[in-house]
Amino acid sequence: MNFAPDLATVTHGIQLAVAPVFLLTAVSGMIAAVAGRLARIIDRARFLENRLEAGGVEDTRAQRMYAELRELRHRGWLVNICIALLTFCAILIGTTIILLFLGETSELPTLRIATVCFLSGVVCFLLALVCFLAETLLATRLLKFAEPSS
Repeated sequence: MNFAPDLATVTHGIQLAVAPVFLLTAVSGMIAAVAGRLARIIDRARFLENRLEAGGVEDTRAQRMYAELRELRHRGWLVNICIALLTFCAILIGTTIILLFLGETSELPTLRIATVCFLSGVVCFLLALVCFLAETLLATRLLKFAEPSS
């Protein structure tokens, strides 16, 4: 095996491996956005739990609060799956970058593995987007747009 590549090979390897970095940038932005949503879900759930624990909430209102807590739990579950998929996507894209660089700068046959890693990463990203969409639809379903009274 040749582990002493020339400068042109290394340069081409870097150029080849840079393209998936753009997907990594999108993934990191998505993780930040989704983590922010998770923080808001947790804050709202803590607020509701504290109100319920403090007592003094009428029964019908308490039932609505428990229903909202169930919805928040479901949303939190979706957001956690989304973050897991995005993290796995980032790992797969990072692995793709390493494999592309190694395949270009050595005689290791990594192209097929790199292709599978990249496509798997894209599938994880798409599944994360579906989870994100489902969570945002759930969040907006909970909103109650009341008509202003005249």
